[in-house]
Amino acid sequence: MDQFDEYFGITVEEQFNVHFKDPILYSEDFISLAKLQPSIISAGKTNESWRYWFRKINEEGKVIEPEVKFYFDLVFNKDQRLIRWAFSPLFLQIAPAEFLEASLRSLGGAKINQLKRQLKADADSIEKIKAELPLKFQVLSQLGKPLLIEKEDKQDVYMYHFQLQTVGIEQGYEDRVLSVVKLSFDKQTDKLVKMAGRFIGLKLSIDYRKYLKQKHSHLAKMTEQGAADD
Repeated sequence: MDQFDEYFGITVEEQFNVHFKDPILYSEDFISLAKLQPSIISAGKTNESWRYWFRKINEEGKVIEPEVKFYFDLVFNKDQRLIRWAFSPLFLQIAPAEFLEASLRSLGGAKINQLKRQLKADADSIEKIKAELPLKFQVLSQLGKPLLIEKEDKQDVYMYHFQLQTVGIEQGYEDRVLSVVKLSFDKQTDKLVKMAGRFIGLKLSIDYRKYLKQKHSHLAKMTEQGAADD
């Protein structure tokens, strides 16, 4: 991961695609890690595609109509090795493409906690990006009403539940079917500043503010100018 461009490629069209230039992860290994079968498997002449569908549900666990859903696509080559991972357009509403790429690149300098099985990315290890954070009304227009809103001092946390469409769940991993997504919006600006969720057994948390280039305040500019004059 610390030689990202040598081993990975990113393309963004309607969906966000991560291309694996030197594929090593087998489909059976992915199932062994995730413990969850895909919603749909499509076999082609030279590859095989898996789709994991996540559907928004209410507090009773019933799918909400009209449906709000997103997907992950995994594409394996003829040797059953992962060559592409795609994120659907709706997922990019909660993890914008610029920030998703930056978070992936930051994994190269991540710290590994083997005891807790955690990976903490180092946002300082990569160049900061210029991007606009999504506004709350933009996100809600796509995701709809949240299941719960948690009020905090400086932000409001909107909680959503999504259920994975799958079969043959391995005993003991039934809870992985539920994806709990928490979106934090700054109270002053209404901007999305953080996303946390669990997808296919993987817990993911991204603080978008850590990847942004900081804008200097007027006072900071004056201080810099004064230092230069001295």
